[in-house]
Amino acid sequence: MTNPIATVEELARAIRDVPDFPKAGILFKDITPVLADGRLFASSIERLTENFRPGDVDAVVGIDARGFIFAAAAACKLGCGFVPVRKKGKLPWRTYEESYDLEYGSSTIAIHTDSVRPGARVVLIDDLLATGGTAAAAANLLRRLGANILEVTFLIELSFLKGREKLRGFPVRSLVIY
Repeated sequence: MTNPIATVEELARAIRDVPDFPKAGILFKDITPVLADGRLFASSIERLTENFRPGDVDAVVGIDARGFIFAAAAACKLGCGFVPVRKKGKLPWRTYEESYDLEYGSSTIAIHTDSVRPGARVVLIDDLLATGGTAAAAANLLRRLGANILEVTFLIELSFLKGREKLRGFPVRSLVIY
């Protein structure tokens, strides 16, 4: 007999709070306890992909770096490709780039110009939605490629940071909301 799928509440209980990381005043949401527990990790993938079946999605797109963990596993479950969105300078082929603002400064992410075809049905997955800058930049890159974004999905959302507002026009879903 297999273990039943974990509830969202069980996933939330496993996420560890780490105060003052990576700097003073930040309460970091540590997902490693979820990853270390096979049942919880499998359950997180089940829940992140629950709106789709194999054949519904052409590619799952993951955001550098923790988003890769969930997106790659989701792509395997859905029987489709995995597309990485990486930090500028980390992809070896021709890329499109999108810059976005951070709390202090800015950053740039990139995607291969041939990673998805126009009209491809994609799901964008990341571990955490905070201010929404990275996810919005990734969605803009996918839009530039002509992708049809079916859903933007997160394991965790810090709702008080209002990141969802930067993703208006896209279906957004988060499993654990703080």
